[in-house]
Amino acid sequence: MGGYFYDRRKVFLIGGLCLLIFLVVLALFRLPLGAVAYASAICGMVLAGFTVWDGICWRRRHSRLAHLEQEILVTLDNLPAPATEMEKQYQILLGNLFQAKQALDVQERSRFQEMTEYYTLWVHQIKTPIAAMQLILQAEEQPTRSGLSQELFQIQQYVEMVLGYLRLDSPTTDFLIQSYDLDGIVRQVLRKFGPSFIRKRLKLTFTPTNYRVVTDEKWLAFALEQILSNAVKYTAQGGVTVALEGPDHLTVADTGTGIAPEDLPRIFEKGYTGQIGRTDKRSTGIGLYLCRRTLEQLGHTICVRSTPGQGTVVSIGLARRDIRLE
Repeated sequence: MGGYFYDRRKVFLIGGLCLLIFLVVLALFRLPLGAVAYASAICGMVLAGFTVWDGICWRRRHSRLAHLEQEILVTLDNLPAPATEMEKQYQILLGNLFQAKQALDVQERSRFQEMTEYYTLWVHQIKTPIAAMQLILQAEEQPTRSGLSQELFQIQQYVEMVLGYLRLDSPTTDFLIQSYDLDGIVRQVLRKFGPSFIRKRLKLTFTPTNYRVVTDEKWLAFALEQILSNAVKYTAQGGVTVALEGPDHLTVADTGTGIAPEDLPRIFEKGYTGQIGRTDKRSTGIGLYLCRRTLEQLGHTICVRSTPGQGTVVSIGLARRDIRLE
């Protein structure tokens, strides 16, 4: 009730001052002590009764407003009736702000929908010339074919990244949560990067996990592609190892440049590139951000440990809580 007495502090201060004046006047007129005590007792009872009644009303209104904190962004229908003209004016102001917010929400949803539709169409359109270029390159001879194929593969990765970015922020998702063979998901991702390993002469070590994971196959593969893409991109010599660590952690370890200690806490932030971004202008800072977002929505975890000059280990926690198969 500390909040109640603080809100009513002016009322109690004025009431106490009036009571003090009343008692002083009674004393100056030298009325019998019994009369003074009787009048004081009546005033005290009236004040106590008013305090109890007003405190109950205040508590009810405060409790109702506290419940409204969860729904105030959705509706104003359950606002309590204004007790004063000042509260009425505040509620009118709140209603105007709520209407302005709704208008902005509609405008933003419409803008986002238009942007999503445009880029989704763009992604599907650009896949056609990519597929055509792949067919043309199959007829080319080495060594030109190898380099162009690698660049075309990078374009495909960037296109898929755009599509993944749009779908993650969409109000609806196409997740299909089921039990999958983890080795099957990993192998299909590794096959995509096979030419990259050959071109850079990197060693790939994959230890079969014999693990079944409850996830979405397509989106887990998307996250693995972002991790493996970074591993290959920033590893000049040595190789990449994919294995199961502990009971339910899939790790991707490379022998690349590593990540500076001051950059590690921020590598999952959107657009953050750190020291790598200052040396490699192609770095966008989007891959790991999308990877984290994707894995969080799948109910998985991700953590990174790294030593500059020695390599990086990315660990995906595959265990899920509140599992619901589809």
